[in-house]
Amino acid sequence: MLAQLDAVQSDALAQLAAAADAAALEQWRIAFLGPKGELKSMMGGLKDIAPAEKPAVGARLNQVKVALEEAFKQRQESLGASASTKHVVGPQIDVTEPGLVASWTLGKRHILSRVREDLVEVFARMGFVVAEGPELEDDEHNFVKLNIPPHHPAREESDNFYVDDPRTTVRPRMLRSQTSTVQIRVMETQRPPIKVIAPGRVYRPDTVDATHSFMFHQIEGLCVDQGVTMADLKTTLLSFARAFFGPGAEIRLRPSYFPFTEPSAELDMKIAFRPDQPARWVELGGCGMVNPAVLEACGIDPEVYTGYAFGFGIERIAMGRYGIPDIRMLYQNDLRFLQQL
Repeated sequence: MLAQLDAVQSDALAQLAAAADAAALEQWRIAFLGPKGELKSMMGGLKDIAPAEKPAVGARLNQVKVALEEAFKQRQESLGASASTKHVVGPQIDVTEPGLVASWTLGKRHILSRVREDLVEVFARMGFVVAEGPELEDDEHNFVKLNIPPHHPAREESDNFYVDDPRTTVRPRMLRSQTSTVQIRVMETQRPPIKVIAPGRVYRPDTVDATHSFMFHQIEGLCVDQGVTMADLKTTLLSFARAFFGPGAEIRLRPSYFPFTEPSAELDMKIAFRPDQPARWVELGGCGMVNPAVLEACGIDPEVYTGYAFGFGIERIAMGRYGIPDIRMLYQNDLRFLQQL
Protein backbone atom coordinates (compact mmCIF):
# COMPACT_ATOMS: atom_id res chain seq x y z
CA MET A 1 0.00 0.00 0.00
CA LEU A 2 2.87 2.38 0.81
CA ALA A 3 4.52 1.67 -2.54
CA GLN A 4 1.19 2.23 -4.31
CA LEU A 5 0.84 5.62 -2.62
CA ASP A 6 4.31 6.63 -3.77
CA ALA A 7 3.41 5.69 -7.34
CA VAL A 8 0.14 7.65 -7.22
CA GLN A 9 1.95 10.73 -5.94
CA SER A 10 4.61 10.53 -8.61
CA ASP A 11 2.07 10.01 -11.41
CA ALA A 12 -0.17 12.81 -10.12
CA LEU A 13 2.68 15.33 -9.97
CA ALA A 14 3.77 14.45 -13.49
CA GLN A 15 0.25 14.94 -14.90
CA LEU A 16 -0.13 18.17 -12.95
CA ALA A 17 3.03 19.57 -14.49
CA ALA A 18 1.62 18.77 -17.94
CA ALA A 19 -1.70 20.57 -17.32
CA ALA A 20 -1.56 23.74 -19.44
CA ASP A 21 -4.93 25.40 -18.85
CA ALA A 22 -7.84 25.70 -16.43
CA ALA A 23 -9.79 22.86 -18.04
CA ALA A 24 -6.87 20.43 -17.69
CA LEU A 25 -6.37 21.52 -14.06
CA GLU A 26 -10.01 20.77 -13.29
CA GLN A 27 -9.80 17.33 -14.88
CA TRP A 28 -6.67 16.60 -12.82
CA ARG A 29 -8.40 17.71 -9.60
CA ILE A 30 -11.36 15.42 -10.27
CA ALA A 31 -9.06 12.46 -11.11
CA PHE A 32 -6.90 12.66 -7.98
CA LEU A 33 -8.63 14.84 -5.33
CA GLY A 34 -12.29 14.51 -6.26
CA PRO A 35 -14.87 12.41 -4.34
CA LYS A 36 -14.34 9.56 -6.83
CA GLY A 37 -10.62 10.15 -7.40
CA GLU A 38 -7.56 8.05 -6.70
CA LEU A 39 -6.99 9.18 -3.10
CA LYS A 40 -10.62 8.65 -2.13
CA SER A 41 -10.48 5.17 -3.57
CA MET A 42 -7.33 4.34 -1.60
CA MET A 43 -8.89 5.63 1.61
CA GLY A 44 -11.64 3.08 1.12
CA GLY A 45 -9.01 0.34 0.94
CA LEU A 46 -7.75 1.01 4.47
CA LYS A 47 -10.23 -1.52 5.81
CA ASP A 48 -8.29 -4.30 4.10
CA ILE A 49 -4.93 -3.33 5.65
CA ALA A 50 -3.54 -5.32 8.57
CA PRO A 51 -4.19 -3.55 11.88
CA ALA A 52 -0.47 -3.21 12.60
CA GLU A 53 0.13 -1.37 9.29
CA LYS A 54 -2.87 0.99 9.39
CA PRO A 55 -1.15 3.81 11.34
CA ALA A 56 1.74 4.07 8.88
CA VAL A 57 -0.49 3.77 5.79
CA GLY A 58 -2.98 6.36 7.15
CA ALA A 59 -0.21 8.83 7.92
CA ARG A 60 1.31 8.39 4.44
CA LEU A 61 -2.12 8.80 2.82
CA ASN A 62 -2.56 12.15 4.56
CA GLN A 63 0.92 13.24 3.49
CA VAL A 64 0.16 12.47 -0.17
CA LYS A 65 -3.18 14.28 0.02
CA VAL A 66 -1.61 17.42 1.51
CA ALA A 67 1.24 17.34 -1.00
CA LEU A 68 -1.09 17.06 -4.00
CA GLU A 69 -3.41 19.83 -2.73
CA GLU A 70 -0.42 22.15 -2.24
CA ALA A 71 0.95 21.31 -5.67
CA PHE A 72 -2.48 21.97 -7.21
CA LYS A 73 -2.66 25.45 -5.64
CA GLN A 74 0.83 26.32 -6.83
CA ARG A 75 0.04 25.18 -10.34
CA GLN A 76 -3.11 27.31 -10.36
CA GLU A 77 -1.12 30.36 -9.33
CA SER A 78 1.60 29.71 -11.89
CA LEU A 79 -0.91 29.46 -14.73
CA GLY A 80 -2.57 32.71 -13.52
CA ALA A 81 -5.16 34.58 -15.58
CA SER A 82 -4.23 32.86 -18.83
CA ALA A 83 -5.60 29.56 -17.55
CA SER A 84 -8.95 31.06 -16.63
CA THR A 85 -9.48 33.10 -19.81
CA LYS A 86 -7.94 30.98 -22.51
CA HIS A 87 -11.15 29.16 -23.37
CA VAL A 88 -13.65 32.04 -22.86
CA VAL A 89 -15.88 32.23 -25.94
CA GLY A 90 -16.89 35.55 -27.49
CA PRO A 91 -15.49 39.07 -27.50
CA GLN A 92 -13.91 40.49 -24.37
CA ILE A 93 -15.45 43.58 -22.71
CA ASP A 94 -13.23 46.50 -21.87
CA VAL A 95 -14.71 47.72 -18.60
CA THR A 96 -12.68 50.94 -18.81
CA GLU A 97 -14.68 52.17 -21.82
CA PRO A 98 -17.48 54.71 -21.16
CA GLY A 99 -20.99 53.25 -21.03
CA LEU A 100 -23.62 53.61 -23.72
CA VAL A 101 -25.87 56.66 -23.37
CA ALA A 102 -29.50 55.57 -22.86
CA SER A 103 -32.56 57.73 -23.47
CA TRP A 104 -33.87 57.76 -19.90
CA THR A 105 -36.97 59.80 -19.05
CA LEU A 106 -37.04 61.71 -15.77
CA GLY A 107 -40.04 60.73 -13.64
CA LYS A 108 -42.35 63.10 -11.77
CA ARG A 109 -45.05 63.03 -9.12
CA HIS A 110 -48.56 61.95 -10.06
CA ILE A 111 -50.89 64.73 -11.13
CA LEU A 112 -53.16 64.23 -8.09
CA SER A 113 -50.22 64.53 -5.70
CA ARG A 114 -49.11 67.73 -7.41
CA VAL A 115 -52.60 69.25 -7.37
CA ARG A 116 -52.96 68.40 -3.69
CA GLU A 117 -49.64 70.10 -2.91
CA ASP A 118 -50.67 73.16 -4.92
CA LEU A 119 -53.99 73.38 -3.07
CA VAL A 120 -52.25 73.16 0.29
CA GLU A 121 -49.87 75.93 -0.76
CA VAL A 122 -52.71 78.23 -1.89
CA PHE A 123 -54.62 77.84 1.36
CA ALA A 124 -51.43 78.08 3.43
CA ARG A 125 -50.97 81.60 2.03
CA MET A 126 -54.41 82.39 3.49
CA GLY A 127 -53.36 81.15 6.93
CA PHE A 128 -54.74 77.59 6.85
CA VAL A 129 -52.72 74.73 8.36
CA VAL A 130 -52.98 71.07 7.37
CA ALA A 131 -54.86 68.64 9.64
CA GLU A 132 -55.12 64.88 9.16
CA GLY A 133 -57.30 62.09 10.52
CA PRO A 134 -57.84 58.32 10.16
CA GLU A 135 -59.42 56.83 7.06
CA LEU A 136 -61.03 54.09 9.17
CA GLU A 137 -63.60 56.06 11.15
CA ASP A 138 -66.66 55.50 13.33
CA ASP A 139 -70.14 56.78 12.64
CA GLU A 140 -69.93 59.23 15.56
CA HIS A 141 -67.36 61.32 13.68
CA ASN A 142 -68.67 60.53 10.21
CA PHE A 143 -72.35 61.21 10.98
CA VAL A 144 -73.46 61.87 14.57
CA LYS A 145 -71.34 64.94 15.38
CA LEU A 146 -71.93 66.28 11.88
CA ASN A 147 -75.63 66.58 12.78
CA ILE A 148 -76.68 63.80 10.40
CA PRO A 149 -79.75 62.13 11.98
CA PRO A 150 -80.05 58.32 12.42
CA HIS A 151 -82.38 57.73 9.47
CA HIS A 152 -80.75 60.14 7.03
CA PRO A 153 -80.26 58.62 3.52
CA ALA A 154 -76.50 59.36 3.74
CA ARG A 155 -76.22 56.63 6.39
CA GLU A 156 -77.60 53.86 4.18
CA GLU A 157 -75.43 50.73 3.94
CA SER A 158 -75.63 50.96 0.15
CA ASP A 159 -73.96 54.40 0.29
CA ASN A 160 -71.08 53.56 2.63
CA PHE A 161 -68.29 51.05 3.20
CA TYR A 162 -69.12 49.77 6.69
CA VAL A 163 -66.63 47.54 8.47
CA ASP A 164 -69.09 46.69 11.28
CA ASP A 165 -72.79 45.98 10.88
CA PRO A 166 -74.56 49.29 11.63
CA ARG A 167 -77.72 47.40 12.64
CA THR A 168 -76.05 45.51 15.50
CA THR A 169 -73.04 47.68 16.49
CA VAL A 170 -73.31 50.75 18.73
CA ARG A 171 -70.51 52.70 17.04
CA PRO A 172 -69.93 50.90 13.73
CA ARG A 173 -66.63 51.50 12.00
CA MET A 174 -66.49 52.51 8.37
CA LEU A 175 -64.22 53.92 5.69
CA ARG A 176 -64.81 57.64 5.94
CA SER A 177 -67.13 59.01 3.31
CA GLN A 178 -65.93 62.61 3.76
CA THR A 179 -62.96 64.44 5.20
CA SER A 180 -65.37 66.45 7.38
CA THR A 181 -64.49 63.85 10.02
CA VAL A 182 -61.13 65.60 10.38
CA GLN A 183 -62.90 68.88 11.14
CA ILE A 184 -64.78 67.19 13.99
CA ARG A 185 -61.58 65.75 15.45
CA VAL A 186 -59.89 69.16 15.26
CA MET A 187 -62.78 70.90 17.03
CA GLU A 188 -62.79 68.18 19.71
CA THR A 189 -59.15 68.82 20.59
CA GLN A 190 -58.54 72.51 19.76
CA ARG A 191 -60.15 75.71 20.93
CA PRO A 192 -60.87 78.60 18.55
CA PRO A 193 -59.49 80.35 16.64
CA ILE A 194 -59.28 77.38 14.23
CA LYS A 195 -58.21 77.57 10.58
CA VAL A 196 -57.38 74.20 9.00
CA ILE A 197 -57.58 72.31 5.74
CA ALA A 198 -57.86 68.52 5.59
CA PRO A 199 -56.80 66.81 2.35
CA GLY A 200 -57.22 63.03 2.07
CA ARG A 201 -58.86 59.96 0.56
CA VAL A 202 -62.55 59.17 1.00
CA TYR A 203 -64.64 56.15 0.01
CA ARG A 204 -68.17 55.75 -1.35
CA PRO A 205 -69.63 52.81 -3.29
CA ASP A 206 -70.41 54.93 -6.36
CA THR A 207 -70.65 53.50 -9.84
CA VAL A 208 -67.46 54.35 -11.71
CA ASP A 209 -68.03 56.64 -14.67
CA ALA A 210 -66.47 59.76 -16.21
CA THR A 211 -67.03 61.86 -13.08
CA HIS A 212 -67.37 59.34 -10.19
CA SER A 213 -65.18 56.76 -8.45
CA PHE A 214 -65.52 54.56 -5.35
CA MET A 215 -62.31 56.12 -3.97
CA PHE A 216 -61.42 59.73 -4.51
CA HIS A 217 -59.76 62.69 -2.79
CA GLN A 218 -61.22 65.67 -0.99
CA ILE A 219 -59.84 68.78 0.64
CA GLU A 220 -61.95 70.30 3.41
CA GLY A 221 -61.55 73.72 4.97
CA LEU A 222 -62.70 74.95 8.38
CA CYS A 223 -62.49 78.36 10.01
CA VAL A 224 -63.96 79.01 13.48
CA ASP A 225 -63.57 82.29 15.34
CA GLN A 226 -65.58 85.19 16.68
CA GLY A 227 -67.41 87.21 14.04
CA VAL A 228 -66.89 84.84 11.07
CA THR A 229 -69.57 85.41 8.41
CA MET A 230 -70.75 84.15 5.03
CA ALA A 231 -68.88 87.06 3.43
CA ASP A 232 -65.61 85.59 4.78
CA LEU A 233 -66.47 82.25 3.21
CA LYS A 234 -67.22 83.75 -0.22
CA THR A 235 -64.06 85.87 -0.10
CA THR A 236 -61.97 82.79 0.73
CA LEU A 237 -63.48 80.75 -2.11
CA LEU A 238 -63.08 83.54 -4.66
CA SER A 239 -59.47 84.11 -3.58
CA PHE A 240 -58.79 80.39 -3.92
CA ALA A 241 -60.33 80.19 -7.41
CA ARG A 242 -58.36 83.15 -8.75
CA ALA A 243 -55.09 82.01 -7.12
CA PHE A 244 -55.43 78.48 -8.45
CA PHE A 245 -57.15 78.93 -11.84
CA GLY A 246 -56.14 82.46 -12.72
CA PRO A 247 -57.58 85.98 -12.29
CA GLY A 248 -60.40 85.27 -14.75
CA ALA A 249 -61.89 82.40 -12.74
CA GLU A 250 -65.67 82.56 -12.31
CA ILE A 251 -67.51 80.99 -9.37
CA ARG A 252 -71.04 81.00 -8.08
CA LEU A 253 -72.77 79.84 -4.90
CA ARG A 254 -76.11 78.06 -5.24
CA PRO A 255 -78.34 77.66 -2.15
CA SER A 256 -78.34 74.07 -0.94
CA TYR A 257 -78.79 71.99 2.22
CA PHE A 258 -76.33 70.04 4.35
CA PRO A 259 -77.03 68.92 7.93
CA PHE A 260 -73.66 70.22 9.13
CA THR A 261 -73.88 73.75 7.67
CA GLU A 262 -76.59 76.42 7.89
CA PRO A 263 -76.93 78.25 5.57
CA SER A 264 -75.44 75.93 2.92
CA ALA A 265 -74.41 76.35 -0.68
CA GLU A 266 -72.95 74.46 -3.65
CA LEU A 267 -69.79 75.92 -5.16
CA ASP A 268 -69.73 75.93 -8.97
CA MET A 269 -66.98 77.06 -11.30
CA LYS A 270 -66.92 77.66 -15.03
CA ILE A 271 -64.56 75.08 -16.55
CA ALA A 272 -63.66 74.23 -20.15
CA PHE A 273 -62.65 70.56 -20.23
CA ARG A 274 -61.59 70.78 -23.88
CA PRO A 275 -60.15 73.72 -25.87
CA ASP A 276 -62.76 73.26 -28.59
CA GLN A 277 -65.68 73.40 -26.17
CA PRO A 278 -67.13 76.38 -24.29
CA ALA A 279 -66.72 76.57 -20.52
CA ARG A 280 -69.63 75.24 -18.46
CA TRP A 281 -70.60 75.39 -14.82
CA VAL A 282 -69.24 72.42 -12.87
CA GLU A 283 -69.96 71.62 -9.22
CA LEU A 284 -66.74 71.52 -7.17
CA GLY A 285 -68.20 70.90 -3.72
CA GLY A 286 -70.31 72.14 -0.86
CA CYS A 287 -69.84 74.93 1.67
CA GLY A 288 -71.64 76.97 4.29
CA MET A 289 -71.65 78.28 7.83
CA VAL A 290 -70.96 75.60 10.45
CA ASN A 291 -74.24 74.50 12.01
CA PRO A 292 -74.43 75.60 15.68
CA ALA A 293 -75.39 72.02 16.58
CA VAL A 294 -72.03 70.81 15.21
CA LEU A 295 -70.12 73.41 17.23
CA GLU A 296 -72.03 72.45 20.36
CA ALA A 297 -71.40 68.71 19.80
CA CYS A 298 -67.66 69.47 19.75
CA GLY A 299 -67.74 71.57 22.93
CA ILE A 300 -67.59 75.01 21.26
CA ASP A 301 -70.08 77.66 22.38
CA PRO A 302 -72.14 78.69 19.30
CA GLU A 303 -73.21 81.88 21.11
CA VAL A 304 -69.58 83.06 21.08
CA TYR A 305 -68.08 81.50 17.95
CA THR A 306 -69.17 81.05 14.35
CA GLY A 307 -67.41 79.35 11.49
CA TYR A 308 -67.51 78.35 7.86
CA ALA A 309 -66.59 75.09 6.15
CA PHE A 310 -66.10 73.96 2.57
CA GLY A 311 -65.11 70.78 0.76
CA PHE A 312 -63.86 70.12 -2.79
CA GLY A 313 -63.14 67.04 -4.83
CA ILE A 314 -59.44 67.14 -5.74
CA GLU A 315 -60.04 65.05 -8.86
CA ARG A 316 -62.63 67.56 -10.09
CA ILE A 317 -60.16 70.40 -9.55
CA ALA A 318 -57.40 68.51 -11.39
CA MET A 319 -59.77 67.78 -14.26
CA GLY A 320 -60.77 71.42 -14.47
CA ARG A 321 -57.23 72.76 -14.30
CA TYR A 322 -55.78 70.41 -16.93
CA GLY A 323 -58.84 69.83 -19.12
CA ILE A 324 -59.18 66.13 -18.28
CA PRO A 325 -62.58 64.84 -19.51
CA ASP A 326 -62.70 61.52 -17.60
CA ILE A 327 -61.76 60.81 -13.97
CA ARG A 328 -60.78 57.26 -14.87
CA MET A 329 -57.79 58.56 -16.81
CA LEU A 330 -56.21 59.58 -13.49
CA TYR A 331 -56.07 55.95 -12.29
CA GLN A 332 -55.33 53.92 -15.44
CA ASN A 333 -51.53 54.50 -15.27
CA ASP A 334 -51.34 55.06 -19.02
CA LEU A 335 -47.90 56.61 -19.61
CA ARG A 336 -49.11 58.30 -22.78
CA PHE A 337 -51.54 60.29 -20.62
CA LEU A 338 -49.32 60.79 -17.57
CA GLN A 339 -46.37 62.10 -19.61
CA GLN A 340 -48.53 64.88 -21.05
CA LEU A 341 -49.14 66.48 -17.63
